[in-house]
Amino acid sequence: MSTAVINDVLRSLDREIWLVTSSHGDRRSGLIATFVSNASIVPDMPRVVVGIAKQHHSWGVIEASGEFLMHLLDESHIERVWRFGLQSGHEGDKFAGLDVRVGQGGHPHFSDAPAWLHCKVEASLDIGDRMLYVAAVIDGRQERKTPRLTMRRLIELAPPERLRELRDGLARDAQVDAAAILAWRTTFRS
Repeated sequence: MSTAVINDVLRSLDREIWLVTSSHGDRRSGLIATFVSNASIVPDMPRVVVGIAKQHHSWGVIEASGEFLMHLLDESHIERVWRFGLQSGHEGDKFAGLDVRVGQGGHPHFSDAPAWLHCKVEASLDIGDRMLYVAAVIDGRQERKTPRLTMRRLIELAPPERLRELRDGLARDAQVDAAAILAWRTTFRS
């Protein structure tokens, strides 16, 4: 099977967009994540798997705190996607000027999100470009039922300049990720 065919299959998936926030000491972080999946079928033990790229500011904050909040987004939050998905927390405070509260575990919380989950890291796996976290969901709430913002819908709604920024950012991240994956594979196979 060719890489193009494989990528067509993978692009057919339409993942929900989450805003993941965390804090530790005076550091706070937030990023947009689509690498999120349910990790348990046990109703009394909900868990998720979340992949966080190690070059992002949020990775270091989650590593230090061992927990995070996940906010499910809908179309009314598209500006947050641009702020938390196209800016770097290494370069400044993405939360500046926003109405953000202190939520569960002291992490930044957006009370207008349709749903949120408070997660505590139980295990992690370094896969080169990302850290995969298996996290227990220790609290959460669905505030309202609205259609979820997905990657496909975000692309449909994006103005041309934002779409260009998004594609450029993804291309830059792919270069960084590719180098990290190759380095990890070399170490892993040794």
